[in-house]
Amino acid sequence: MIKSLHVLGYNKFFERFRIESEFSICDVGRIISEHKARYIVMTERGEFEAEITGHMRFNAHCREEFPATGDWVSLSIDVSGVSNIHHIFPRLSAISRPSVGKFGAIQIIATNIDYALIVQAVDRDYNINRLERYLTICHSSNVKPIIVLTKIDLIDWVQVANLVDGIKQRMKDIAIVAISNATHDGYSSLWEIIEEGKTYCLLGSSGVGKSTMLNNLSGRTIMKTDAISLSTNKGRHVTSHRELIVLENGGLLIDNPGMREIGVVDVVLGIEKTFSDIMDYSHACKFKDCTHTVEHGCAVLEAVSKGNVDKNSYDNYLKLEREKSFFESSVQERRRKDKAFGKMIRHYKKNME
Repeated sequence: MIKSLHVLGYNKFFERFRIESEFSICDVGRIISEHKARYIVMTERGEFEAEITGHMRFNAHCREEFPATGDWVSLSIDVSGVSNIHHIFPRLSAISRPSVGKFGAIQIIATNIDYALIVQAVDRDYNINRLERYLTICHSSNVKPIIVLTKIDLIDWVQVANLVDGIKQRMKDIAIVAISNATHDGYSSLWEIIEEGKTYCLLGSSGVGKSTMLNNLSGRTIMKTDAISLSTNKGRHVTSHRELIVLENGGLLIDNPGMREIGVVDVVLGIEKTFSDIMDYSHACKFKDCTHTVEHGCAVLEAVSKGNVDKNSYDNYLKLEREKSFFESSVQERRRKDKAFGKMIRHYKKNME
């Protein structure tokens, strides 16, 4: 049981919403884990397993309107401990990705995140393009990114320094921490960036050491760990759900299932901030609608040819732009189909009357 909701990151913003919405008759809590249709909610009275009300389920137009790990909610708790979630508080931030297997839909990964720890191992799976991808998602989600390089015990310090320098050349003003889960080198620097009452989200592929890092930070075994697959040299998906953990120093940490590739959704501002050098050059392009691919008078292409813009970063920029465009077209198509389906239902009901 916690002494105050502020331990979980509750602040004046959420309290103002509670007062204005007149939720005084309900308990307030934060979702610390999600298991399909059931949620574990932490309140000042303890942890409770809860479901959303039928009214809330009926009025939800999409999966984004359902609770997610990190959400603040109002809930009712009866004497037997049965709990129902009635409302979701406004989200200060939300990290999302295209929903797996659902055309044009979005899946919320975690909400009300202050910082994202973008974890990547320095061994065979190291990929700077993937770091830019996560960075773009953070920038578009109102989440401050911090890059954490793991498994530095597998290479020497000269190699570590070269990797850090390479990241800094492509990504400006981003905090970078290099650690070893085996020797705990670098953990003092990691602890320095974890603040009391702030929420941190772990992002990264399977096998990069996120679960081990979480266990080391918490001082106990919270998440299972597994070895790298010998057949693929890639990490196995060990974490199967999202969970919020309160660390001893008061920091809040959310682990996530490993995601070898994470798609982009509404990342216009994220792309602009991640690839700010490309955006700066784009202002000098001859055409306002320049795609920076084949146009005559493109300042970006000229900067790439002169080496003023990193060629690999430019290629990654184009890839993310294509994904963004594809997702936007998928959303429009999904909306068109939903509208047509709704029209068909209304027509059916009218004929039945």
